[in-house]
Amino acid sequence: MAGQDRGIRHAVDGLGRRNRVEKDGPTFVFPLLLFCRFFFFRVYINSGFALLGEVSTGKKLFVIRGGKKGTEETHKGPTDHVLCLAMSSDGRFLVSGCMNKLIHVWNPTTCELVHTFKGHRGPVSGVTFRKGSSQLFSASHDRSVKIWNMDEMAYVETLFGHQDDVTSIDAMNRERALTSGGRDGSARIWKVIEESQLIFHGHTGSIDCVRLINEEHFLSGSDDGSLALWGVMKKKPLKLVKNAHAESPGNGCQVTTDEAKWISAVAALQNTDLVASGSRDGSLRLWQCGEDFKSLTPLFKIPLLGVVNDLHFASDGSFLVAGVGQEHKLGRWWRLKEAKNCVCIVPLAKRTSR
Repeated sequence: MAGQDRGIRHAVDGLGRRNRVEKDGPTFVFPLLLFCRFFFFRVYINSGFALLGEVSTGKKLFVIRGGKKGTEETHKGPTDHVLCLAMSSDGRFLVSGCMNKLIHVWNPTTCELVHTFKGHRGPVSGVTFRKGSSQLFSASHDRSVKIWNMDEMAYVETLFGHQDDVTSIDAMNRERALTSGGRDGSARIWKVIEESQLIFHGHTGSIDCVRLINEEHFLSGSDDGSLALWGVMKKKPLKLVKNAHAESPGNGCQVTTDEAKWISAVAALQNTDLVASGSRDGSLRLWQCGEDFKSLTPLFKIPLLGVVNDLHFASDGSFLVAGVGQEHKLGRWWRLKEAKNCVCIVPLAKRTSR
């Protein structure tokens, strides 16, 4: 591993000490949001609710209760499945997107409802803040991306271009947003100031998850089992790993459709060369981005039974958190009865330079 370790600053430490926060019943955990030493997670049941917990202990601190469908005008909170979470970089706002087309804004200190945004015509599948600002991006199954101003609690504009459900969204410091368009087979970078968009194609299936690595590169995962590494100056992937969660990932790996495990979640430790991916093959995988981001080298397989529905690195790289369930977050195509519905925290240890 010595050759692979060059440039890597994080290694798995104490895999046997993974902490789990579990809920009983036929549920799956999705989505996740990390902020400092706390995490928020959503447990998928008939009516939505979210929990705030502490990473070091797994202790539950707050519960945002869900209400019954049809009580949107009277219930202060979600009344349908919560699909996504985001928090502003200054810690003032926690935002949740729901199946019932609403975006709720919360005070993360007290978990009290501050505001509700309306405007999407389909389920809100993703929310993300531009770092260091009060600008919020939201993505929806109505094929649009919307921009909101949190200081004024106001709608700004709508971006159109995707031809299918927008499945994932991410942003960093620039006034841009990265999205995946599901079955339209595209990932897009929305350049808000320039009023233009960059379009990327490379997967053969639905692109279901994207994450920015830095302002110039990003990672995507598809239901065709492939993992792609991109540069914003190229419309095709810099590196495409087919069957990334097969026993021997790579372009030459011959597997059946069932074995080509759906990439259900990806994560990137921003501004480093470390990324992660999850599927339903019984393991998390950590990867190293090579020089000029033209290669992806597998580093570690972390045993984890269940469907990985969401992944996030802590901002300081001290741990990786996975939302794991018996079923996929988008439907009941299969069920892994032996899996636990849980939040799994994987400690990571910094490795000093040699």
